Amino acid sequence: MEEQVARFVARGQIEPLPPPASETGAFGTVRKHLFATPFDAVLTIVCGLLVAYVINGLVQWGIVNAVFTGSDRTACLSTETREVGACWAFVGAKFDQFLYGTYPLDERWRVQLVFFALVALIVPIAIPKVPFKRLNAALLFLLFPLAALVLLTGGRFAMSGSAIGVVFALAAAATIFLATGRSTTVMRTGAMKVALWLAVLAFVVSFASFYINSGRILFLSYRFEMLSLVGFAAAVASIVLAIVATTRTAETGSSLLGLYLPTIAALAFVLILTSNFGLEFVPTNLWGGLLITLTVALTGITASLPLGILLALGRMSKMPAVRLLCVIFIEFWRGVPLITVLFMANFMLPLLLPAGVSFNQLLRVLVGVSLFAAAYMAEVIRGGLQAIPKGQYEGADAMALTYWQKMRMIILPQALTLVIPGIVNTFIGLFKDTSLVYIIGLADLLGTIRRGFGDPIWITPSTPATGLVFGAFAFWLFCFSMSRYSIFIERRLARGRKH
Repeated sequence: MEEQVARFVARGQIEPLPPPASETGAFGTVRKHLFATPFDAVLTIVCGLLVAYVINGLVQWGIVNAVFTGSDRTACLSTETREVGACWAFVGAKFDQFLYGTYPLDERWRVQLVFFALVALIVPIAIPKVPFKRLNAALLFLLFPLAALVLLTGGRFAMSGSAIGVVFALAAAATIFLATGRSTTVMRTGAMKVALWLAVLAFVVSFASFYINSGRILFLSYRFEMLSLVGFAAAVASIVLAIVATTRTAETGSSLLGLYLPTIAALAFVLILTSNFGLEFVPTNLWGGLLITLTVALTGITASLPLGILLALGRMSKMPAVRLLCVIFIEFWRGVPLITVLFMANFMLPLLLPAGVSFNQLLRVLVGVSLFAAAYMAEVIRGGLQAIPKGQYEGADAMALTYWQKMRMIILPQALTLVIPGIVNTFIGLFKDTSLVYIIGLADLLGTIRRGFGDPIWITPSTPATGLVFGAFAFWLFCFSMSRYSIFIERRLARGRKH
């Protein structure tokens, strides 16, 4: 009996049988996901017929019956023997206008150079394996905006002493902030305390000089008010004291070269914007098309992220005054529609400025859009900060890190990684909302397309639909690219999914 049973006992590992042929390959996948049950089969057939009907209509309208060449509207008019679909000849004739608006023809090489530089800087920083990320980021976020502004406008801006004082006061604040990352004891020194108060004085005096008239003086070829000169001197003294205090108390091995970057950036800002490069001046009312769309979107995206981080940190601060100010700012901008913000920036902001001080219309829109987006960004980032376990904060405190060191090296990297979908979602929403600037007279991509509908040379029944489809595709291309890159970053950082 035992011998008979032993014959049926496995003496080695038995390989599993392959799955049935009906469950593998393309046929198995389709059967499992589309025809698993009778209801699934009916739903698949109905949806397939609907998709086929829509695709057939689009192909007939956009390719088969479309007109791709022509010099005027007669090429896109239907006849008794021919039904005309999309009028792509209209898009081809207006394509340059969709990109540049009414930017002068002889100067469009400047816009092309800016577009090329933007792509050349964004692509390397978006690819993880490309080296020299810090240098690339410095060129993209510090040098490129100034170079693009000079190229697109022509430069030669007249900066007042008050504006220069504010720029160097910001440089002083940035230097003090960077100093806290180089030394944990620098804020306790007398020199740094004096530097902090001098930076505050520089801000207050420089802003006051916009409203208070005082004697003018020529200093370093720039016209300063007496108050603005005092603010400029206070900012420079604050920078010097901050660098000296950090040099004396910095930990061994800390690099101090970064402390000079804010000052270098401030000098470059003033010199580049006020220098004469021999370029023809092009006012912003001649800009249009994709140029306006990218300008508003990229400015809002670039400015809203750091502002949103500061607002989120301020809303979670233990200082009541800071927390209250941030809450008021966030709730105000989130409670107002963007179209109202644009109207306020265009019509109300000039009324609040000092006499003789005016902002360009495009600049007012950029400020309004950036502040609006920053309020939404702050709430997204605050969600990430609240998701960080309390032990991370306690561990950072146990290492005797300062507040800014803790946020910069431990908390913010984790929080920003967690909320990548929300950040990119805000960016995509902001990019699409740029079309609202058309209401206040700025011809963005969609606005330029709509203006082309009124051209008597191209007025046909199919022109509006063709232009709007082209505009929708352009917006979809940019937004879809941001979405896919967001997914790539999430997967690379192993966030947003469970293993």
